Amino acid sequence: MPQAVKQTDSKTTFSQDPHRIRDEREKVLEVAIGREVRAFRRQKSITVAELAALTGLSIGMLSKIENGNTSPSLTTLQTLAHALSVPLTSFFRGFEEHREAVHTKAGEGVEIERAGTRAGHQYNLLGHIGANASGVMVEPYLITLSTSSDIFPTFQHGGIETIYMLEGELLYRHSDQLYHLRPGDTLFFDADSPHGPEGLEKLPARYLSIIAYPQNG
Repeated sequence: MPQAVKQTDSKTTFSQDPHRIRDEREKVLEVAIGREVRAFRRQKSITVAELAALTGLSIGMLSKIENGNTSPSLTTLQTLAHALSVPLTSFFRGFEEHREAVHTKAGEGVEIERAGTRAGHQYNLLGHIGANASGVMVEPYLITLSTSSDIFPTFQHGGIETIYMLEGELLYRHSDQLYHLRPGDTLFFDADSPHGPEGLEKLPARYLSIIAYPQNG
């Protein structure tokens, strides 16, 4: 989900800190339950006040539950489950759910075929996690272009893509703009516009391509 961005006088800051260390209290069951209650309420597009009317619980109590500041009784959870039309056990999903990690060692990426393969572009998929709680799918690739590669400036697909140059130089097109990419450069763009290498300036060229898109998109 996109993060809110705040502009300051000197720099851009994000409302969510990706390096934040979670408080110990966020690891407890109450917080996990609260997050699920809030998520299911938002999925139903109902306000806290509307859920209070459906359950007979006070707005203050619901706020405490959603923020993990109180331990709801089993009866309260049953009432919430009924009002939200979800199984009681679904409130414990965030506390029990396994979160995946994928470690791909050097040289062990899986070579796959994509649209650019026919232009001599070598794709190595660096990892894959399927359906997950974030609602976002991410495809990380290591792409290698050699003297046998051809230009291919007409890729087009959904999502947001980030390119990070590791080696070589490319003229990379996005829509009607050309970007001269050198090692250390980054290009971040809406992948729904035509894009791809239009000039192979220095070979071999290697770059990371990370594509993110909605899980159900």
